Amino acid sequence: VQLQASGGGLVQPGGSLRLSCRVSDGTSDYYAVGWFRQAPGKKREWVSCISRSGGTADYADSVKGRFTISRDNANNAVNLQVNSLKSEDTAVYYCAARLYRYGGCGLTLGAYSYWGQGTQVTVSS
Repeated sequence: VQLQASGGGLVQPGGSLRLSCRVSDGTSDYYAVGWFRQAPGKKREWVSCISRSGGTADYADSVKGRFTISRDNANNAVNLQVNSLKSEDTAVYYCAARLYRYGGCGLTLGAYSYWGQGTQVTVSS
């Protein structure tokens, strides 16, 4: 399973981006998907997740109310809408997928078996 994250970029504080995660073989709807981020010099941290069915989504406290995760099965994607961006949101954002047998959200790095290459989000004026 190969995942590809895209949609990052340079944005001013308060701005928005839409990050997308696609599965190479068109099976994104098979997997629970999570988003993580890693800022320079810091550990990779969990940001959000969505269950395989799309019925459950969860967010880290630091992004709750500003980020929204959703499934777009028609386009084989899991999107992360990131709004009201702050400088502390600057990081490389990674998407990850769980093994098929785990359909629920995972909140830790170890819950995920497949990782994408990351997309850079830089928030700066």
